[in-house]
Amino acid sequence: MVSVMRGRAGCLAALAVHVGCGKFQDPNVVVDLRVLAITASPPTQIVDVDLTRPIDPAALLGQLVATEVCALVADPALDRRLTWSLATCPHTSDERCDDGTDRVFASGALDDPDTTVPEPRLCATVAPDGDLFALLLDAVQGDALRGLGGIDYMVQLRVGGQDADRALDQYASKTLRVAPRIPADATANANPSIARIDTAIDGVAAGALPLARCADHPAPLAVPAGVKLRMTPIEPAGVREVYVVPTLDGKSQTFTESPTYQWIADSGGFSKGKTGGPHDLAGNPAPLFTDYRAPSAGDLNGPTEVSVWMVQRDERLGATWYEACLRVVP
Repeated sequence: MVSVMRGRAGCLAALAVHVGCGKFQDPNVVVDLRVLAITASPPTQIVDVDLTRPIDPAALLGQLVATEVCALVADPALDRRLTWSLATCPHTSDERCDDGTDRVFASGALDDPDTTVPEPRLCATVAPDGDLFALLLDAVQGDALRGLGGIDYMVQLRVGGQDADRALDQYASKTLRVAPRIPADATANANPSIARIDTAIDGVAAGALPLARCADHPAPLAVPAGVKLRMTPIEPAGVREVYVVPTLDGKSQTFTESPTYQWIADSGGFSKGKTGGPHDLAGNPAPLFTDYRAPSAGDLNGPTEVSVWMVQRDERLGATWYEACLRVVP
């Protein structure tokens, strides 16, 4: 899961435009700079260690692999470059690096994420080096279970306009995990995926939603103003991984993943901003679809392209995002 936080002066800055901070925008409609998702590949790592003995740094580092961290950022209100940095730090309860604990391992500038072609990538690699080992070792020493259930650490993203006030920067974090191979059949998680997103307009099937940004798509799916567009993710076989976790009595318990789907757009709205998840109390599977309500004709000035994002997550820190475009026609 990615935790998104406003800059330290977020509410105070809002006062310059609106009176009070009691009313907030729809979290599933993006109107300004927003970190929508952060992914890690791999999201978790499994290592073979003997928890009854002191950890051998060389042996542990030899099993770790580099982790690519990528962020999905939207900035629909402004045409500008962004500056960003990524840092590692111990995991915290508020999912924000404490002052002085973060180590910046990558930084740079990003061309406008909404309009630049080809789409710019905000990605960097967490190397399996001595700094990461020191971070993991400190976490193990502070863990009452000595790492039995895995050790979490964070990657924090800071991003803002290249020439903007840095107090308005956005912060977001991604949790990564290193766990021992306990039980013996424990396996590392893989990021989830979908086969496609099926659509229906006011109940009539409209085919699969083309997955491409508005800037990259010559012919987006046309949607009449004000209609209801149902979007249903279709999962491929095997995407719901079966996994095992250790229990305190020395045994293990088996679970099956229940992916969730977060739906975001830069205009319009959704019947549900989050779908999927575990079965209900009666054992029924959670619905995966959402109904997107296109802007009304009175809110448009001719045909308008709407950016849509879907972020798929599992409960083991896996995440994948998909981008799409709709052309809303009055």
